[in-house]
Amino acid sequence: MSAQAFPTVKKQGGRIFIHDRHGEAWEVTQAASIGFDPEKFQYGIGRHAFTPLDDTGLTTDKGSVSSGLRVIGVAEDGDARAYSVPKLSRHEVANSTIAASPIAVGY
Repeated sequence: MSAQAFPTVKKQGGRIFIHDRHGEAWEVTQAASIGFDPEKFQYGIGRHAFTPLDDTGLTTDKGSVSSGLRVIGVAEDGDARAYSVPKLSRHEVANSTIAASPIAVGY
């Protein structure tokens, strides 16, 4: 399927949907009812277009981390995590846990 600059708009039973370049339908009835033009909607790369990181790549080996590496750090209740910016730039999000709470780290 070729990429489109704008989505395909379809009306079904009084509801309005845009279909992205992957064929997924997104209801925009409420947005259209307050004045937004669905024909002008644009969309990103789509759901499931990249693979999020998870905790399987985390390490406690400080020797494997260069001193100049840019990271995004999170700390809570004595627990800390650091996520590599170069790795996040390829994955955009890391699903993780800290202090037994789920978090999402985005870049």
